[in-house]
Amino acid sequence: MPDTPSIEDKIAAEYGALSAKLRDAADYVAAHPVDVATRSLRSISSSSGLAPATFSRLARALGFDSYEEMRELSRNAVGRRYVSFSERVRRLQAEAESGTQPPFLTRHASACAANIEAMTRLIDPSRLEAVVDRLHRAENVVLLGALGSTGIVEYMAYMGNYFAANWRLAGRMGASLATAMTDLTERDALVVLTKPPFARRAILAAEMGRERGAYVVVITDTHACPALKWVDAGFILPSDSPQFFSSYAASLVFAESIMGMLAARAGPDAKARIEEVEARNHGLEEFWSA
Repeated sequence: MPDTPSIEDKIAAEYGALSAKLRDAADYVAAHPVDVATRSLRSISSSSGLAPATFSRLARALGFDSYEEMRELSRNAVGRRYVSFSERVRRLQAEAESGTQPPFLTRHASACAANIEAMTRLIDPSRLEAVVDRLHRAENVVLLGALGSTGIVEYMAYMGNYFAANWRLAGRMGASLATAMTDLTERDALVVLTKPPFARRAILAAEMGRERGAYVVVITDTHACPALKWVDAGFILPSDSPQFFSSYAASLVFAESIMGMLAARAGPDAKARIEEVEARNHGLEEFWSA
């Protein structure tokens, strides 16, 4: 398990302050961790079209003492660039026509398993514990996910409401997002899940959450996520997949882990609330019974 931030965490923290040239270098490092870790700086310079000195300046801008120190951290990085859904479908169709690929289920399941395994290496357990503790102490926890991320945060809210009454979704079913943002205070927490192509409302919600003084957590899959500039805690999770859509497998495991850790902290009041919820489920006949 790591006890230092990943290379993408380091890039994300400084990305907004980098020059255009250094951003190009940062994008290359994030997208080609294996090349950076195994090839010479001269070779990386040739492949990227950027001068070796640019990568050295990037290393210093990210807080490393040298390029070699940045290179070492790249060994565990998982980088990815956004490719449009239509282009991914084109690739899928070309692969299917070639008939040379293993079964899709095998490839996709392997990619999801690799994402989950990489996530466990990239996330510092003590850092996650600190974030969960802050969510546990929040007066209210507001969750937001738009587009493809909506279902994951709805699932988090569903689990959270079993053991706590202070979890709610922002902008659900057409409700005003501005209302949820206006009610936030420094005693609250905001959790945003967003991936490319980023929903505009997700980015603006993170910014508004910071303006309101709330504790802002952003879960994404790239260092270039605009919402990361507003966070108190950001998590970059692997999402590589042969699918035309980026995989949410690691995001789902991460969300379930957070909720399990919160339930463990919740104490006897949470147990009593869950028992009452389950009793009312049965009273309303919400569960199937033979």
